[in-house]
Amino acid sequence: MIIPIRRMLAYLTNVMTLKPRDVILTGSPVGAEFVSAGDVIECKINEIGTLCNTFVSAKDHANPY
Repeated sequence: MIIPIRRMLAYLTNVMTLKPRDVILTGSPVGAEFVSAGDVIECKINEIGTLCNTFVSAKDHANPY
């Protein structure tokens, strides 16, 4: 990781209130550069649920602003 967890938590606790069960997402996992449009990544936490994201092509969803 580029930024150590301790440093990241120190920064976050200075700019927001962290509460029990908060989730801190730190970036892309190794191998993320190999995903393509249509690929799906799921993050499952038992007793909470599953977060499911489908990749799209950046050119298919250009920023309208």
